Amino acid sequence: MISVLSALVWLSLAAPHAAEAATTERVVMNRFTGLAIEGFDPVAYFVDQSPERGLPDYEASQAGAVWRFRNEGNRASFVAHPEIYGPQFGGYDPIDLARGVTVAGNPRFWLISGQRLYLFSRDDNRDAFAADPERGQREAKSHWPAAEQDLAQ
Repeated sequence: MISVLSALVWLSLAAPHAAEAATTERVVMNRFTGLAIEGFDPVAYFVDQSPERGLPDYEASQAGAVWRFRNEGNRASFVAHPEIYGPQFGGYDPIDLARGVTVAGNPRFWLISGQRLYLFSRDDNRDAFAADPERGQREAKSHWPAAEQDLAQ
């Protein structure tokens, strides 16, 4: 029994330490892997203008989730400015949020508006937001504090 315990301690010390996730719902993440936005690189939306999967070699912990990136430059940009590169409203769909409902955005349905990333649960919501981004953002912002409080509990 003691040798098993000491082996487990040794393995935990010898294993490389990847970014770790905490339990949170304030950011859309996979509750089994802890990956935010399904492992897509949030900086790639700005740099590559497309959703690109991040790599396990380039991870960072932020807002209780593990974020993956395509390269060290994207990781460094995100770590320095998560408020710019992270999806707004924690990755929840702003159109649904404006209706008072928290629905996880899909990283494949996205839009950059006002130099910020928004994720949507479906194409229709992205199109509605794109038609009047100021209104969509304003309405989502008005519901976000209460939604965020509910998600934290």
